[in-house]
Amino acid sequence: MDGTMIDSMPWHARAWTEFARRHAIDMDLADLMRRTTGRTGAECMNELFQRDIDSAEAWALITEKESIYRELFTPVFAEVAGFKAFARLAAAQGLKVGVGTAGDRHNIAFVMARLGMQPAPLAVVGGDEGLPGKPEPAIFLEAARRMGIPAAACIVFEDAPFGIEAARRAGMRAVALCTSHSPEELSGPHVIAQVRDYHELMNNNFLGKLYAANA
Repeated sequence: MDGTMIDSMPWHARAWTEFARRHAIDMDLADLMRRTTGRTGAECMNELFQRDIDSAEAWALITEKESIYRELFTPVFAEVAGFKAFARLAAAQGLKVGVGTAGDRHNIAFVMARLGMQPAPLAVVGGDEGLPGKPEPAIFLEAARRMGIPAAACIVFEDAPFGIEAARRAGMRAVALCTSHSPEELSGPHVIAQVRDYHELMNNNFLGKLYAANA
């Protein structure tokens, strides 16, 4: 979702900076983002505070951080260029579209209300459902299960190394959205395309070529 459907990662970074300031934490932002992007909120807090935090405390903290993020991102909310148009094309061609995100239910609701996807995703799996975050494949595998699709028939769209690795572990192919990482950081034998946004995929007739390859 973040960095893949919506152009939100710079605002998550700003939110982490503000959250750390409020809690008087000396933080290396780039290192934190490297260690946490794609992980669940509770996992992120364990990384930031460098200790095991019980679930209630962790989710209280992540609620605070995500509230900062939503406040910052709301005035400039934007999709990754071309996302909704691409998702509509995919659905029109009979492909099932689902969402597997480390974001919690509040961030999911925030995004879905503003994107207004038509048609809506057939399955949405969030990071507060008790599944381990990426690079573990559980979130992607659960999204596939809810859509009734074998893992090998799924294509994951991801913007972060942990997500690309989670796709590999799930036995799924991947498309790398290079919105916040370089193509080199998002590579692998299962990665079938590396693009800056969905306009690139549409301009290259990605869905048409995919259909032809699987016909």
